[in-house]
Amino acid sequence: MGLNLGVHVYEKATAVSTPVLADVSIPFVVGAAPAHSASDPAKANAPVLATSWDEAVAQLGFSYDWQKYPLCEFMYSHFKLYGCQPVVFCNVLDSSRAGMRDSAASDGQTAVPVVEHQASIPFDAIAATIQVSANAAFGTTLELDTDYSVLYDEDADACLVELLDVGEHYDAAELYIKYGIVKPEAVAKNDIVEGLDVIGSCMSTVGLVPDLICAPGWSHDSVVAAVMATKAEGVNSLFPAKALIDADTGENGVRKYSELLPWKNKNNIVDDDQILCWPMPKLGDYKFHMSTHLAGLMAQVDTANGGVPYESPSNKNFKMDGLCLEDGTEVTLTFEQTNIIAGYGIVTALNFMSMGWTCRNNYTACYPGNTDVKDQFIPVSRMFGFVASTLIRTFWSKLDKPMNLRLLDNIQDTCNIWLNGLVSQEYLLGARVELQAAENPVTSLLAGIISFHIYLTPPVPAQEIHFMLEFDVDYLTSALNLAA
Repeated sequence: MGLNLGVHVYEKATAVSTPVLADVSIPFVVGAAPAHSASDPAKANAPVLATSWDEAVAQLGFSYDWQKYPLCEFMYSHFKLYGCQPVVFCNVLDSSRAGMRDSAASDGQTAVPVVEHQASIPFDAIAATIQVSANAAFGTTLELDTDYSVLYDEDADACLVELLDVGEHYDAAELYIKYGIVKPEAVAKNDIVEGLDVIGSCMSTVGLVPDLICAPGWSHDSVVAAVMATKAEGVNSLFPAKALIDADTGENGVRKYSELLPWKNKNNIVDDDQILCWPMPKLGDYKFHMSTHLAGLMAQVDTANGGVPYESPSNKNFKMDGLCLEDGTEVTLTFEQTNIIAGYGIVTALNFMSMGWTCRNNYTACYPGNTDVKDQFIPVSRMFGFVASTLIRTFWSKLDKPMNLRLLDNIQDTCNIWLNGLVSQEYLLGARVELQAAENPVTSLLAGIISFHIYLTPPVPAQEIHFMLEFDVDYLTSALNLAA
């Protein structure tokens, strides 16, 4: 062996690992979007990551017809009203399945009139399929970007074929148009269920694991709600999440608060991984599903707390100015009625004095059937999920390493240091990790299984604050100089 002269410096791996914190308040939203109108349309039935309004619109398009395109409702609320990001969308409306139709078949006319050099056809028309002719026989078709351009007007809910002044037909009074259309009304709950399966590919495709699962306009369906709860139990069979569910506010749904508990029990919305909401918030002329607003509010609260979900969204402000049902019927709730609804384990909203409209309820849907503190309270349950996800992310790299004291000390020390930090910031009231002999029998050790026991206590929400008032006679006698 040769000489090794000189000064040498070596590095040793740090004995304590750096925690890989779990991402929180990342919604995974399933539904239909008008991607056919987007400038850079994303693939259907695949995760679509958006970190801004512009990015979402570019990939998914936008329409104010939220009954047809509920992803647009979520997009508007999360980016415009609550200013939160990111969101992972899954558009289940596949425009490649569309069929062709012509202007006569679509509106009974022989031609589409041109007004100010624009011909208006339905918003659902797919730009890539549009064919334009000056005559019914379609003997000669106009050329895109030479004779005309196509644009979508979400305010007018229309697709516009605009004649270009450099084209030969700029002054045409009418046009004959063939086009394919998307059919959002054909989306069924089976499409939503299949879309929910896509959440498992988020980790590998967009590099994020969502922890809020939403399906506005569909979550009231018992089948969809059950699948959402199953997915929330463990995304990728590992990471806990919460399914945000809306009670049905339609014609055959819950029309008044007294019908909520029977509806909840009938539809089996009683899981600790579900958060149930009723009725619909509105803002101006817009109606929203409350789950949509709740996702935005939870993200807002978590962001203000450094990305730690230890605080309840209850008693925080919704961006709304009223409550209603699906048909627009106004809903008015008293303070006592919101207490009853909260007692059912259902999130609602209250307009309380000068505070404005606030979220009301700290409970997951398992309450009142399940009163385990780690399950019933939204922030406590989410903190358990946050700790679980962080532990998985942090120690995944330790899998398959030799099971020796160095490994065990690294895991235990890393956990205790991180948990102590959460305690010092009052995100937890107390926490510790122990390696207990009773939980690690020799048979488990021989199989390569090691178990750590973590004790943690997130703060519960202060739901009631009591003050006791008592008349003190001594103050009276002292004030009148009558003290003995």
